[in-house]
Amino acid sequence: MNITDFEFPDCPLCGNSEAEAMYQGRGFDPYSIRSCGRCGMSFLSPRPTELAMLSLYQVDDYFSSDEQGYANYAAQEPALRATFRRLLEHLASCGLTGGNLLEVGCGYGYLLEEAKPHFKRRVGTDFSAGAVEQARMRADQVFIGDINSVEDQLVFDCIIAAHVIEHVYHPYDFVKETIKRLRPGGALLLAAPDFGSYWRKLMGRRWPSFKLPEHILYFDKQTLPYLLVQGGLENIRPVPYPHAFPFGLIASKVGIRLHDIWNKYNLWLPATTVAFVGIKGD
Repeated sequence: MNITDFEFPDCPLCGNSEAEAMYQGRGFDPYSIRSCGRCGMSFLSPRPTELAMLSLYQVDDYFSSDEQGYANYAAQEPALRATFRRLLEHLASCGLTGGNLLEVGCGYGYLLEEAKPHFKRRVGTDFSAGAVEQARMRADQVFIGDINSVEDQLVFDCIIAAHVIEHVYHPYDFVKETIKRLRPGGALLLAAPDFGSYWRKLMGRRWPSFKLPEHILYFDKQTLPYLLVQGGLENIRPVPYPHAFPFGLIASKVGIRLHDIWNKYNLWLPATTVAFVGIKGD
């Protein structure tokens, strides 16, 4: 992917123009990760323009590419399904399941299929036509595009956007458009790589969630709930999000190549993802 159009944004959370560079140079050029001096939000600057980035997400091989996207998303299916089952079980225990579910950025539809015991109707969206084709076999309805691709008359009891918000250029617009599709009392769950985790602090520049240039926003336990509050949601609370990873994938992150057979074994890693849920008021 050859990107030549760049922009230098102010803080996407508070609009502050002053931000200190945290990561730049080796392994990051031409990009850098900056931290807002006012609200603490971390973000990519410079970054590709939104139009340039959309062209990346819309390619059919985004979920099977050796360059951007996922090298082999399908190989992670068992781990992803295990992760989603545990998340859905927690939501059920909190009374946040039942009725209609929308997943924004549904990929191949693994979460939507695992949600079948918990929701009456399951709907998804994704930019990749290839992913949508896969997801339509596992859900009731799937749209190509972002939240705005969902038909206006559809209303949901729960909306999940897991590992999506870190890709979003206008996070407040995203939250507000999403809330429009929630019924009063409905729940929105956002999950993202935890920039405040000890994994990032321990691994530094080698932290796997420095996914450049796709990850343009870097949330933690302070900035993600702040986004939900400012977006208009109520009763904001954290959601446990333990994540299973294929053993072979973890080995590859430290430079060890293993046979694909190792991908059937999962390793649960805590504190990789920060997740919060908010409720739409009456």
